[in-house]
Amino acid sequence: MKEKPLDPWPLGPSNPDKSHSDTAVSVTNLTRNFGDFVAVDNISLSVKKGEIFGFLGPNGAGKSTTIKMLCGLLMPSGGTGFVGGYDIVKQSEEIKRTIGYMSQKFSLYDDLTVEENIDFFSGIYGVPDGKKTGRKEWVLEMAELGDRKTNLTRTLPGGIKQRLALGCAILHEPPIIFLDEPTSGVDPISRRNFWNLIYEMSKSGTTTFVTTHYMDEAEYCNRLALIYRGRIIAHGTPGELKEDYMKRDVLEIEVNKVIEAMDILRMHDIETAIFGSSLHATLEDGDKAIPVIKRILEEARIEVGKIEKIIPSLEDVFVTLIETS
Repeated sequence: MKEKPLDPWPLGPSNPDKSHSDTAVSVTNLTRNFGDFVAVDNISLSVKKGEIFGFLGPNGAGKSTTIKMLCGLLMPSGGTGFVGGYDIVKQSEEIKRTIGYMSQKFSLYDDLTVEENIDFFSGIYGVPDGKKTGRKEWVLEMAELGDRKTNLTRTLPGGIKQRLALGCAILHEPPIIFLDEPTSGVDPISRRNFWNLIYEMSKSGTTTFVTTHYMDEAEYCNRLALIYRGRIIAHGTPGELKEDYMKRDVLEIEVNKVIEAMDILRMHDIETAIFGSSLHATLEDGDKAIPVIKRILEEARIEVGKIEKIIPSLEDVFVTLIETS
């Protein structure tokens, strides 16, 4: 279905951040412990106003714990942080009124209709009576639910439910939104359409802090922080991460038996990772390694399609950083 052009903020921000600073979120030495387990380990970062900032890492890396502290839902064990100028330790209630928050579970009530969910969150977020009708119509149009507003939410497809959840999270037109794994479990087309909405909001000056474990989504962000085992191991723009943290060559290897080829190459101390139907190998000198890899695989009776140097992906960067961390 063709996307309709929409004005993401038809009524203008209701909670504009009037401070002169261009920083929307700042964190210094933030830590969170659960008993002896360190979930977030002394991290520091900053997010500019209007920026799409990606917090990238595998499941269990500390992404959701961090975002909950920034949203005033979880107290930190140490460090400081400010969101929209408010202290995450002392002013958590002010933060909750200023931000939008969408969790990976979409934060919707399945036993309510589409319209009832919108009305409920309008009340929770304190949308003024004069704006409620306009905001509801915007959400229904954005989520393409104008003719399904009396349907129970649990009957909606994942992608449509995702858009409804985003609409409900930004009913009060917050200047900063936090999205925790917002595209988890939805199809690729819905993921792309969702990111189109994020881009539109960013153009209007909205700051977006998004966590994800999808490496391809990181390319959509203005800047990124890569987190692993509670620590930030790299940060910068997608281009900077590839240039500054990837000093070795990446080879793409097309073979007919991917897993067998990976095991054989690892026996020769050539580390590889599966990327779709191919392998990626990271080496000091790719040109010198190509004939060696070809010989090893052919001797193992594995058909080699082609081996060539490629521009590294963010996933290549992340894998390399994990190996050396």
